[in-house]
Amino acid sequence: MEITFSYLHLFEFTRNVFLAMGCSETDAETATKTLLSADVRGIDSHGVARLSGYVRLWQAGRINPKPHIHIVHETPSTAVVDGDRGLGLVVAPFAMHVAIGKAKNVGSGWVSVQNSNHFGIAGYHAMMALQHDMIGMAMTNASALVAPTYSVERMLGTNPIAVAVPAGNEHPFVADMATTTAANGKLEILQRKHEEAPVGWIQDEQGLATTDAHALKNKGALLPLGSDREHGSHKGYALGSIVDIFSAVLSGANYGPWVPPFPAYVPMPENQPGKGLGHFLGAMRIDAFRKAEDFKKDMDQWIRRFREAKPAEGYERVLIPGDPEREYEAIRMKEGIPLLESVAEDLQRTGQIFNLNL
Repeated sequence: MEITFSYLHLFEFTRNVFLAMGCSETDAETATKTLLSADVRGIDSHGVARLSGYVRLWQAGRINPKPHIHIVHETPSTAVVDGDRGLGLVVAPFAMHVAIGKAKNVGSGWVSVQNSNHFGIAGYHAMMALQHDMIGMAMTNASALVAPTYSVERMLGTNPIAVAVPAGNEHPFVADMATTTAANGKLEILQRKHEEAPVGWIQDEQGLATTDAHALKNKGALLPLGSDREHGSHKGYALGSIVDIFSAVLSGANYGPWVPPFPAYVPMPENQPGKGLGHFLGAMRIDAFRKAEDFKKDMDQWIRRFREAKPAEGYERVLIPGDPEREYEAIRMKEGIPLLESVAEDLQRTGQIFNLNL
């Protein structure tokens, strides 16, 4: 069963929760906008369903509601940002603004982040560059839930990558994907619905394929993009590793199995080599390569030609990355955001911590 709420209703409730945690007005607005961008774009696993998780991290003292987010090292085109244990929902937009500012000055900007927390959907941060006629990139490492190819040990997170590319008359190209076959949030949705997982999403403690959506609780692991070696899991493993290195080894954050877990009840890894969670964000000014007008004209042609590709039998059309999310956004901003009853109940319990009603 689902219950539908308007965007404004959820925005006000979520903002009030962040304010009650001690966030400033500005940070509460930023965090809420970032978080709800997932719900309106149909990525239900990373929206308000995670709000209680942020609250628990705050209760455990792992989130600083009033962080001093600052640059600790920089060059004209690069920077390392320390998030001071702030909400990743706030730290990542700060870092992306730094990247965009550097791109305005020297053509591109690249920012690696340390000492942060879960930053929501990667696509939101990458899309910040679009309004500046820039290509945006965003990635982050995450809790170690993923077994490398041939391993039963959990070493990597779902480690998403997002790239947003502006166009002219067409809608922008926005790719936002985990480097696993499925994100952990999708497993959580299946758990709430009491459904099994498709084959190829997860493996059990022995490294065998399973459809048990609760397998992670029994020492199972998510699988890299590709599922197994025969279907290219080594490529997903490599992509997840690249994200981990760019986000954390480069910034001084924790990497691999030392990344702080999102669930507050999971013990922190021992002997952590870095500071908090890591992100990597970038912005490239199009006119640093060619005239923006010419580029966007060619992007329009690229998009139209791919849309015209002949669909396989049983399919109506070929999609451009970003199409499903954009269509969800148009519908949900008008008709409201549907939440599973269990998610709405969780939000209600979360609100009660601060004497707030959903």
